[in-house]
Amino acid sequence: MLDQEQLIDRLVKGMRDGVIELPEDVTQKLQEYLQREDSGIAKQQLSAILDNIRISHEDGLPLCQDTGVQMFFIKAGYDFPFLNDLHRAIPIAVKRATKEVPLRPNTVDPFTGKNPQDNLGPHMPSITIELEERDDAVITILPKGGGSENMSMLWMLTPAEGFKGMKKKVLEHIVFAAGKPCPPIIIGLGIGGGADFAMKLAKKALLRPLGTQNPDDKLRAMEEELLHDINELGVGPMGMGGRTTALAVHIEYTNRHPATFPVGLVVQCWCDRRAVIKVNKDGEVI
Repeated sequence: MLDQEQLIDRLVKGMRDGVIELPEDVTQKLQEYLQREDSGIAKQQLSAILDNIRISHEDGLPLCQDTGVQMFFIKAGYDFPFLNDLHRAIPIAVKRATKEVPLRPNTVDPFTGKNPQDNLGPHMPSITIELEERDDAVITILPKGGGSENMSMLWMLTPAEGFKGMKKKVLEHIVFAAGKPCPPIIIGLGIGGGADFAMKLAKKALLRPLGTQNPDDKLRAMEEELLHDINELGVGPMGMGGRTTALAVHIEYTNRHPATFPVGLVVQCWCDRRAVIKVNKDGEVI
């Protein structure tokens, strides 16, 4: 049986770890790009970022004052017995984490600006569930900051524009974004589906650890080409120039209508925070 209190405790710990401890794949990628960088000011910015990561770990403090909006992506088996328990536990855990970590209260009424002070609200926290052939559930927590989220974009291209048109739009947008999303950034691209699904795929693309290859050969080639060209733009860390504008480009896709070519782009700042919790079919929480 699932221990609901233990689940809530682990979710709170996941949110705490998510905003304090940067995943090792991100830290390694930042160190890798620091060694490649030949701009003095870019090296200073990357070194300051790595110092930030170390201090956050040592002092148990959030990596950024914007602890984001807590988003939950769940992959669960078709017959996984505890989905209702997860749905009940997540809002309770978010409310607790807001007080205990603490998380900055970041959900406000879009019309009045009123803040409930608990990171909850209509349809908040955001929970996305995908059912798969498995017998457990894996919960990925994505604390999504506002500065990088502001640089999200959706383009409804024509099929004739294709990859070439998408690449042009992406490069122009990165130049426009400049230092606003706190580069070096991670870029998630969702291609195909409808407008809403393209944006969901783009956000899902951010969940993939840095350094892992896209299993699709053509998408992997697109990711590598886009990453190379983005880093040739010269935006650099914090928009101050250099060869390190992006750490990764990740693409997810699905089929599209013949008359459409939707492209969703979601940006993550250098502070690519993630935490993962697994719940086994017998209720064990890892």
